[in-house]
Amino acid sequence: MLLFGHRFIPSKPFYHIEEIDDISVTPPNAALFVHFSEANLDIIIHLQAHELTYAMEVTNLSELLYAHHFGAKYIVVSDVLAKSAQNIAENYLFDAKVLCRVKSDAEIEEKIVEGIDGVIYTDAIIKAGS
Repeated sequence: MLLFGHRFIPSKPFYHIEEIDDISVTPPNAALFVHFSEANLDIIIHLQAHELTYAMEVTNLSELLYAHHFGAKYIVVSDVLAKSAQNIAENYLFDAKVLCRVKSDAEIEEKIVEGIDGVIYTDAIIKAGS
């Protein structure tokens, strides 16, 4: 299981970008983070075209499929969507890893039992330029 932002396990943060220009204020080779929305398609297409490493947060199974097709390395889902998203990712052989947001260590065990690829702590996502 992947752990991003856990206090015991070193990991690089994800930089939340809200426009293409935000990329220029992130460290080289940084992992980026974007929410899926039609308004963000220009950002998402840019990330894919430049083969940048990024996580996309989605809110439903259709968006999960879009994230896969747009080449997201990580797909961040809610607790409610987690098990279904993981099953779909495995069934369709997604290259992306399914991640759930967590706030505490107590939430990890449930994700282990569900077979989720990984978790990302809220503190592991920082606003680009902050």
